[in-house]
Amino acid sequence: MGINEMGFEVFEDMLDFEDELRLEVHELDNGTVVADAGVKAAGGLGAGIYLSRLCMADLADIQIVPCDVLGVQLPGVQVATDHPAVSCMASQCAMWQIKADKYFAMGSGPARVLAGKTKDLYEKIGFEEFSDVGVLVLESNRLPDAAVSSKIAEQCGIDPADLRLAVAPTDSVAGLVQVSARVVETGLHKLFTMGFDINCIASGWGRAPISPVVGDATMCMGSSNDSIIYGGETFYTLKYENLEELRQILLSMPSEASRDYGAPFYKTFKAAGFDFFKVDHNVFAPARVVMNEMTSRRTFVSGRLNPEVLMESFNLELLKASRQKE
Repeated sequence: MGINEMGFEVFEDMLDFEDELRLEVHELDNGTVVADAGVKAAGGLGAGIYLSRLCMADLADIQIVPCDVLGVQLPGVQVATDHPAVSCMASQCAMWQIKADKYFAMGSGPARVLAGKTKDLYEKIGFEEFSDVGVLVLESNRLPDAAVSSKIAEQCGIDPADLRLAVAPTDSVAGLVQVSARVVETGLHKLFTMGFDINCIASGWGRAPISPVVGDATMCMGSSNDSIIYGGETFYTLKYENLEELRQILLSMPSEASRDYGAPFYKTFKAAGFDFFKVDHNVFAPARVVMNEMTSRRTFVSGRLNPEVLMESFNLELLKASRQKE
């Protein structure tokens, strides 16, 4: 099956657990089915896992795991894939800005390839797909209407009744889960922007804590980015015979190589006047990267976790219990 068919099956499976996942499902006038995982619905960790599976076209094993932040156990996401270029870059990467009238969302998932979003990326990884169905995950604080879904379907070349949309805002539990599940993809995207041939990467693993809900959507955007920038760790298996070149690439890859490293992202973003173009995009990378080069059987490690910044970003307040005197 293609990635859209695989995503479609995950979506249908998700609907079987609508109540357990605390979703609200709507069928629009044009037949598009929309699953609300956090806009008006409660959603939760389980819904976030399903959103992450949809984003990656079910080509990864995704689990909730514990993550330690200075002795505090927080929920985290663990991702493992043997199809990194397709699952992460062809599908998961949130590189589609959905704009229709006053509606805005960031789109990720299998339907991106149908619309040809980031065409140069698909050409470089040698991936294309044609499908009668499409699945997209929208990061937005509003639910799309029939006009929005019709525009998406038209760009994908499919009937609106064959389109499935899942929606969650950044400041929701499900939304924060699916952001942390981008930890492997964030590393691949950094490599791609460095001109690295990501097709040589055979498998990827990663883990990142899930940010608590810390405030509005912009603040949660900051803390969820920090989950990866300061708490994300990744492991890649690849073949790359020029080891010296690989070492140099790896030195530049982790987030600490950025000039904007060291403060919670919300502070950096605010100092830049909330203008993404004034932020050093090199900061969007995992905190620690490990690469296992299969020809030489050598393994290289670069970067470090920074739990101190996470404590600040997550607004973690350590309380001391007072003992009652008799």
